[in-house]
Amino acid sequence: MSPPGRPKGDPGSRRAAAETVASPGPAVRGAAGADAPSTGPARPKPAAAGTPKRVNGGAPKRGDASAPQLRLRMRVMAGEVIAIGPGKVALLEAIAVTGSLTGAAKHLGMSYRRAWVLLDELNRSLRTPAVDSAKGGEGGGGSELTDCGRELVALYRRIEDGARLACAADIRRLLGLVAR
Repeated sequence: MSPPGRPKGDPGSRRAAAETVASPGPAVRGAAGADAPSTGPARPKPAAAGTPKRVNGGAPKRGDASAPQLRLRMRVMAGEVIAIGPGKVALLEAIAVTGSLTGAAKHLGMSYRRAWVLLDELNRSLRTPAVDSAKGGEGGGGSELTDCGRELVALYRRIEDGARLACAADIRRLLGLVAR
């Protein structure tokens, strides 16, 4: 039997979603913190089902669909398993917004099974679960982030933003080398 707060079953695929981090421009675009000197938009809420996903405001500048973009994919590996990565963090953020795994899956445009596998793998990789889930039924179930889940998302985004800001000048120069 699975421990409380964890879905039952076996973990599946370990592939995580890509994360668009920066596009060219006067400053690196992305989800920088409030005090960061980024000209990009704030981190958007997860896209509704059927909506193309653009994580962290990584859209090219208006009128330039071919603008080069940098994608950083930060992952914490536990052996061969991706314990923490962009797809799992996006799933936690969607659970916080929707209050359920089903709603989060729809919000991100992924199957319930895929969302369940990612959450199960994440919870099994952590010392304490990131999500507390109640069983469904007549009144419906629900999911909410635990203190560990909220801390995980905050730390992941803070590390991501710090890395992006620390490398902003080099990222702009690198993207400037790409032919358009």
